[in-house]
Amino acid sequence: MFAWTGWSFDVHAVNIDESPLPAERPSAYVSRLADQKALAAATLVGQWQFILAADTIVSLGDDILGKPIDPQDAAVMLRKLRGQLHQVYTAISILDRQIGELKRDLCISLVPMRMYNDEELENYVASGDPLDKAGGYAIQNADFHPVENFRDCYASVAGLPLCHVLRLMQGYAAYPEKNIPGICQNNLQYKCPVSQGILSHEGIG
Repeated sequence: MFAWTGWSFDVHAVNIDESPLPAERPSAYVSRLADQKALAAATLVGQWQFILAADTIVSLGDDILGKPIDPQDAAVMLRKLRGQLHQVYTAISILDRQIGELKRDLCISLVPMRMYNDEELENYVASGDPLDKAGGYAIQNADFHPVENFRDCYASVAGLPLCHVLRLMQGYAAYPEKNIPGICQNNLQYKCPVSQGILSHEGIG
């Protein structure tokens, strides 16, 4: 999805401790991890001026659901989420290495899960798709289609909230000239009701 912006980029994995702190709220947790990833990547990226790091979690209230450790864990998560309205938090941190500035933003999407039955759940878990997904599901999975009546940032749940990335990059000479919201909606086949509002307001700093 990041390639849709037209920016040149490299991808680097970083090794950080992703354990939540005691009583840490989902928004604070995901924002802290994105910051730590950006700072950890600063030693790996050569001459690139900007480092973009992101982290996504699924939360049911204050219960943080990461990636399932095995199929049984995925099934437990999907039973918790079934028929529930939950939150997907995606934190984005951009480090400008030239001036040492770290900017951050947070996308929160409300996700209504449908009342899938046990057979659908079990077949989806058996497919292996949940195992590398926060919360144990992919919103874009056409066979399982876990979500109904969604009205927030689809890109944030599918991968990366590009409008939030653009909002953070406003004011930089590297800001792309492409119609990224239009490209995103066309590629995801989703008419986004929130993109204009996101881009017309400043991020969280």
